[in-house]
Amino acid sequence: MGQSVGVTAARLKKPSWKDPRLLIGLLLVLGSVAGVIALVGSADRTTQVYAAREDIAVGQTVTEEDLAVVKVRLDDVEAEYVTVENGLAEGRVALQRVAKNQLIPRESMGAADALDRKPVAIAMEEELPPQAVPGARVDVWISMPGSSSAFEEPELLLPGAEISGMTAGSTALGSAKTTVVMVLVTDEQMPKLLGAQANKAKVSVVWNPSGVVR
Repeated sequence: MGQSVGVTAARLKKPSWKDPRLLIGLLLVLGSVAGVIALVGSADRTTQVYAAREDIAVGQTVTEEDLAVVKVRLDDVEAEYVTVENGLAEGRVALQRVAKNQLIPRESMGAADALDRKPVAIAMEEELPPQAVPGARVDVWISMPGSSSAFEEPELLLPGAEISGMTAGSTALGSAKTTVVMVLVTDEQMPKLLGAQANKAKVSVVWNPSGVVR
C-alpha cells in the first residue's frame, strides 16, 4: 500500500524545466506562433503605387494630379511600377498609353525626347466599328490623286498604327459629320503621311482586329 502511494506521488510531481517533453512542447508552441505572425505579415505586404485617374495618352505630360494612390501586393514585380515611395520625376510624359485605373508601369513614363511616336490627326467621314477605341490598332491606307479625277490604287501606309484618341467633328461647311482619329506615327513614317495629306490624297483608316504590325 505504501509503495503504491509513493508511485502515485511521483507521477503527480511537477515537471522540471529540464524535462525534454516540456521543452519540445514549448518549442512547438513558439514555432506555431512565429508561423502565424510570418503569415499575417506576408499577407499585409502591400505597396503604395500610382494608378491613372483617367486615360493617359501618349505624349501627355503626367503629374501627380493625374494619378491616384492605391495599395496593392506586387511582390517580385514591384520594381516594374511607379511607387509612391520613389515618386514620379518632374516633366515625365507618357511613352505608352495608360488606361483609366491601370497601374503606372515605369517603362510607360519618360522624357519627351524619348518619344518615338507622335499623334497625327486624320479626318474621315467613314464610320469605324465600336472596337476602334484609343489603344486599338488600325491600318492607314492612302490613295494618291491620279492624272484625272480618279485616285490611284490604295497603298497600305501605316500597318497596325495605334489610336491615340478620337473626336467627333464636321466639315468646314457643317454639311457632313466627320471623325478625327489621332494615330501614333513614327518619325520614319511621318513624311509620307504628311505628304499624302498635303497632296489631298484620300486617307482611309481601317480597324485592325489582330493588332498585328505587319
